[in-house]
Amino acid sequence: QLEKGVRDHFLNNGYMQFYSPSLMSAASEGGSEFFKVIYFEREAFLAQSPQFYKQMAMASGFERVFAVGPVFRAEPSFTTRHLTEFTGWDFEISYIDSHHDVMDQEELMLISGFQNVKDTIMPDLEVPKQGFPRITMSEAKTKLKAAGINGEKEHDLSPEEERAISKMIKEETGHDFVFITDYHISIRPFYHMRHTDNPELTKSFDLLYKGIEITTGAQREHRPEILEKQAIEKGVEPDSIRDYLNFFKYGCLPHGGVGIGPGRIVMQMLGLESINESTYLPRNVKRLTP
Repeated sequence: QLEKGVRDHFLNNGYMQFYSPSLMSAASEGGSEFFKVIYFEREAFLAQSPQFYKQMAMASGFERVFAVGPVFRAEPSFTTRHLTEFTGWDFEISYIDSHHDVMDQEELMLISGFQNVKDTIMPDLEVPKQGFPRITMSEAKTKLKAAGINGEKEHDLSPEEERAISKMIKEETGHDFVFITDYHISIRPFYHMRHTDNPELTKSFDLLYKGIEITTGAQREHRPEILEKQAIEKGVEPDSIRDYLNFFKYGCLPHGGVGIGPGRIVMQMLGLESINESTYLPRNVKRLTP
């Protein structure tokens, strides 16, 4: 019912559903969290997200797209919120001025999803109101430090910090959701656009729901020369993503989007202790059957 409400929002607002491949020829986003597979006579990788394919759709003129499909993460994480394979929701939109336009769209999408759950199976569910709180990472760290909570990472939030900042925002605003914005370039991928007045920060965000991250999103870099420069800075060989870069050669509309973990939303919505409980036949580091 949550996905039905989300899908209704997309279909009623000019989005086109698309289906991207899960097999890739290169671990193009960098990092080591990819699964390698044997693809006939050569090596291939399972996609971490449909990110590049969404952006290719923007460059091709589709303007608004969404996808529901498998996501693979080779993270050796033994937590209550990590899976090695999960169903992800993604969308991407063109004609944006900043990452705030993307956040506006996600708010409407989630409100539609929650409203459908409330109308069909959970009459007591609290449906969020538009205007989710938004604070920068710097502001979040300042609030946490004032409360005596210090994380290990300067530019990211630990699970404890996520829970604490969500609790603070709930007490201050009554809202279960909060956007954390403007992440440092050191922990964001090369295709996130950077602030002109502070190139150390990206036009990106995470969305927390009841103390847990459920979304990562951003305005994307659409200028090919800058995109290639940032890829090199992040250790990504341009020739390995040449087909992707070529989509931007003749101009591309300013665009942005998100990747969402619906299993985490359901886990928090129902107050479950683990994402394994909100996932049919979950896959984690140790579980491959049934």
